Amino acid sequence: MAEPKHPSEIAREALKRLAASHLAPTPANYQACYNEIAQLPNVAPFPEQPLRQIALALTAKNEIQEKKLAKLDAAIGRRSWHGVQDALLAYIAAGHDNNSAAPSTAVSVAQVLPPDFSDRLARFVECVQPALGEEDDRVLELLSPLVGALRQPPVDVGQVQKLFASFSHRVLFAAEEQVEIKESLLKLLHLIIQNIGELSLDDSWLKGQVDGLLAVVAPPLTLRHLDEMERRLRDVMHKQGEAKRRSVEAQEEMRQMLAAFIERLASMNESSATFQGRIEDSAREIEQVKRIEDLAPLLKDVIAATRSMAEETAASREQLQSLQEKVLATEAELVQLHLELDSASALARHDPLTDALNRKGLDEALAREIASVRRKETPLSVCLLDIDNFKKLNDRLGHAAGDSALVHLTNVARRSMRPTDTLARYGGEEFVILMPDTTMDQGIEAMVRLQRELTKAFFLSGKEKVLITFSAGVAQLAQDESGADAIRRADRAMYLAKRAGKNRVMGG
Repeated sequence: MAEPKHPSEIAREALKRLAASHLAPTPANYQACYNEIAQLPNVAPFPEQPLRQIALALTAKNEIQEKKLAKLDAAIGRRSWHGVQDALLAYIAAGHDNNSAAPSTAVSVAQVLPPDFSDRLARFVECVQPALGEEDDRVLELLSPLVGALRQPPVDVGQVQKLFASFSHRVLFAAEEQVEIKESLLKLLHLIIQNIGELSLDDSWLKGQVDGLLAVVAPPLTLRHLDEMERRLRDVMHKQGEAKRRSVEAQEEMRQMLAAFIERLASMNESSATFQGRIEDSAREIEQVKRIEDLAPLLKDVIAATRSMAEETAASREQLQSLQEKVLATEAELVQLHLELDSASALARHDPLTDALNRKGLDEALAREIASVRRKETPLSVCLLDIDNFKKLNDRLGHAAGDSALVHLTNVARRSMRPTDTLARYGGEEFVILMPDTTMDQGIEAMVRLQRELTKAFFLSGKEKVLITFSAGVAQLAQDESGADAIRRADRAMYLAKRAGKNRVMGG
């Protein structure tokens, strides 16, 4: 029987075999070579570290599982595969035992809805119905049983689930139908407005109304847009009423002046005929005169008739000249009235250059938003922004370029704003943006996004690219604070942004 080799010899031979076999010098490969030379079974080493990581990842849901995890830790420390196996099986069994009674408890909890939640769900279902209209009888049929089941304690969850599934399925169809109806009505309204504009080509004052209506019926359709359009139309209608009244008065004056003119012409014609008759009579009498003494009275009558005719002609000339002046003045007034109507819809509450709201429009929009946030108890942020170095831009490129820069800013702002936001020109190069349902931090983020958009959209003045930046202040409307006070706080924050280096947004 061969004498067993010394472990040191086996180790040297294992290293040689590892090198000869071109195997990576890992502990596992070395152990395999060593076991093969020593004629020992090639058993993998105990993975203590991975097992401890697994044990740390396991969590105990009850006291029994905590004890089993402690046994698992001890078995790993003893390097006992048998102990690890027993501890893990016991840990799993303890988890199943804990959950064995859970299904009945979970079912009982799941089958009972809190009364407050079920009542809110019922109110939500009732609030959905008006938005769907009353044309779909099936929706109404499914609504009543569902609301009744939600308000009939105890709530049968299974029944509610079935009713809610049927109701939601039907609501989907009804909602899609309402969307199609809305889109069709908008298209129809759009066609009607366009047709009015085409049929009224001679009435240039209609253009502002038609353009405004076409803009307001374009999606997205919001109550704010409709309200603003209503206010604009009321302004125009008021101006139209005044213009119509004055136009009727002017037409009546023109009619009276024309009647007086015709009457005066008739009088002149009559006077001319009388004068002609007198001259003819005098001519016949002159032909019959024998003595020079008899000629003097006839010449006196001719001179008197001629003087009378001349005086009457001069008076008629003055009267006709006065009538002409009145006609020209009335005509000029009518032209002015039509010019006012042409711009009435645009100038009522909007800035004519940028089409943003003017100060009057801003005051009304601010009052409306404040009333809304007071009623809904939601935040409202007010931003005041001022274009940086605007005077230098005007001086270098001219006022026309400055006006174009203002228009460019408003166009970029509109693309970045939400439909619910309001843009107004506060004065010069200052603008105010009202942001409902927005906190001050969110308002600052929105203004920073607008600044980024401006850096992407260069303003072109001729062939020159001009970067427009602005400084802004944002203030969140405080409780019982007026809109003017909020704007003043935003204004102070804007000046702080200017002093900090411009192109910044600060909260106030």
